[in-house]
Parts: sequence; structure tokens; C-alpha cells
Amino acid sequence: MSDILDSRYSWTRLALTLGIATVGNAGMWSIIVIMPEVQSEFAVGRGDASLPYTVTMVCFALGNLVIGSAVDRFGVARALAAAALLSSLGYVLASLSGSILMLSLAQGIVGLGTAAFFGPLMADISLWFRRKRGIAVAVAASGNYLAGAIWPFLLAGVLADQGWRAVYLTLAVLVSALVVPATVLLRRRLPASSLTAEAQSTFSAPRVLPFSPRALMWILAAAGVACCVAMSMPQVHIVAFCVDLGYGPAVGAEMLSVMLLGGVASRLISGMIADKLGGIPTLLLGSVGQMIALALYLPSEGAATLYLVSLIFGLTQGGIVPAYTIIVREYMPAKEAGARVGFVLMATILGMALGGWLSGVIYDMTGSYQLALVNGIIWNGGNIAIMLVLLLTGRPKRGRGATARA
Repeated sequence: MSDILDSRYSWTRLALTLGIATVGNAGMWSIIVIMPEVQSEFAVGRGDASLPYTVTMVCFALGNLVIGSAVDRFGVARALAAAALLSSLGYVLASLSGSILMLSLAQGIVGLGTAAFFGPLMADISLWFRRKRGIAVAVAASGNYLAGAIWPFLLAGVLADQGWRAVYLTLAVLVSALVVPATVLLRRRLPASSLTAEAQSTFSAPRVLPFSPRALMWILAAAGVACCVAMSMPQVHIVAFCVDLGYGPAVGAEMLSVMLLGGVASRLISGMIADKLGGIPTLLLGSVGQMIALALYLPSEGAATLYLVSLIFGLTQGGIVPAYTIIVREYMPAKEAGARVGFVLMATILGMALGGWLSGVIYDMTGSYQLALVNGIIWNGGNIAIMLVLLLTGRPKRGRGATARA
């Protein structure tokens, strides 16, 4: 058994991974914060103003698959450096956009580059841990939420004084300047002996699923779309919702930060739960909590209530997406981690893209977000149903390291 797993180096690598993810994932959240300004500047409806976000997430999803496969072959360091430069190019092009279409295309480049700092980073760090894999993946995934909580505050002055284009130029410089040098420290790769099924196996998957790895991937993909259509409505539209209620974009950005900080706590707690119970029960718990939180948004319009519900939403749903990584690592080969995790997380991100767009369209049709929330609750129910099927069709495993049948 390799002693490099769960080692001091593993924890040092995790800390560096978290820092890189917090910088690199700014591209996923920047478009949400500036959505009201974009809508006003280009004089479009809420659905059209959501298009750049949707394109961002579609390319973010594709990038998780493509870059995840590249990481399996070439290592994570090269992929991250190239992705940082690509993201910076997208930010510059976005700052020069003269229409929603041009902004959407530039955001596609941002999304593609930003993808490297999500699924591929989680897949990479999962290989360096065995006993504490759940918490390690949760910490790496928290960089995504920390980016959404931290960067809007750090760049609020630039946004207020110079506008969203200046924010994008600032991010173009920061992402490349901070990430590219840091990737040099991630060049070390695991020896082949640490990637065997025996070395990577854990005790955290108490069931064996009656599905092939390919079938399980598609089942998880369907579940990922369903949960993230539901998840997207508050995350994507909370700033615009606050503008509609007269609280302004600054309050909306604060609520988003509260939500995402709650999500960080949720991810850490869920990581510890996953180390004890496994990925499927952890994901099911998060999905049930997310449905309850979505229902709490329906009667809420007061600022204090929205702050509270946003915190509850973050505390319930934050661990859902990282749990997919844990499930993949429990039931699929370690040497395919980048591609397998990338595929499943691609589906979750496509769900975010679809849900963000649907919520904008429903708003344009009805003039409120009430039916958009109901739409999310229905999709969430589908996710819960799939997780129950996986939980109930499994059987106790006979030995450590059992996986989905071949």
C-alpha cells in the first residue's frame, strides 16, 4: 500500500488546489453579478440577459469533460496553465463586447477555461487521498463557492466606479498572474503503484450497484441534470430577484455570498459524511435539503427573510455536486477518474445552464420567479427518485474495493 496517499504532501497539495480553484473559478460567477447591468446596457429581457450565463455553463460543462480527459493523459499542471490563459483571453474579449451575442461568445471562452478549476481539480486531488477522500474533494470543490463569495466583494469598488468591463479586465490580469506560476507546484504525479484498485479502495461505499460503469455514468448524469436545474434558480437569479424587489444589486450580491459561504460549510460537512456513509447517501441527504430550501423561497420577499433562506439553501445544497465525484471514485477505476468525473460533472453543469435559462424564460412569461421555483422543486424530485433507486437497488459488498459490475 502506497504511503503517499493521505500524506503531508497530499494535504499541502490540497491547500494549493483550494487557492488555485478560488482564483480560477471567478469566471463562473462574474456574469451573475453583472447580469442586471448587462440587461440594462443592452436593453434586453431577463431571458436574453441570461444567455451569456447559459453559454458560459455549456462551455464550462464541455471543458470539464475535455480537460478532465486531458488531465488523465498529461497531468493537471499543464491543463491549468493553459486554462488560465484561455480564461484571461475570454475576459478581455468580453470586456470589448458590443452586444449580448458577442458577450455570450466571449463568455463561452471564459467558461471553457474556468472548467479546469472544477471537475479536473477535484478528480486530481481525489487520487491523493484514500481515508479522507470525501473531505479532500469537498475542500477542493469549496474553491468554486469561495470564488463566488470573495470576488464580488473584492471587485465591488471597481464595478461601482468603472463598470463591469473594468472588472473583466482586472480578472484577466489576476487569473493568469496568480494561477500560471502556481501550477508549477502541481507537476508531481502519483506513481502507478498508488493508482491500483487496492491502493485507491475505501471502506466508504457499503453497497454494490447492479449497473455497469457506463450505465451508472448515464444514471448519474440524469441525476446531475435534475438536481442542478433546481439548484440554478437561486444561484443564478438571486441578484436579479433582489433588483426586482427594490433592494439593489449590492444586496443581491451579498445574498449570493451568504448562500455560497453556506455552501462551503455544507461541502465540508458533506465531505465528512461521505467519508462515513459514502457518496450516494450524502447526495440524497443534500438533495432532500435543497428541495426544502427551494420551498422556503416561495413565500419569502423581505430582505431579512431572504438572507436567512439563502443561508439555509447554501447549507443544504453545497455538498451535492462534490458527492458525484465521490460516487464516481467509489465505483469506477482510478486511472479514468478525470474523464469519468468530467462526464458526470458536465451533466450537472448543463443542468445549471438549462435551469438558469429556464428560470429567465419563466420570469419573462409570468413576471415573477414563483413558477421558476416550482419548476426547480419538480426537477429536484426527479433527482431524489434516482438517488433512492441507487440506494435501494444496491446490495452489501463482500470485500473491500468492490465496484459496479463490469
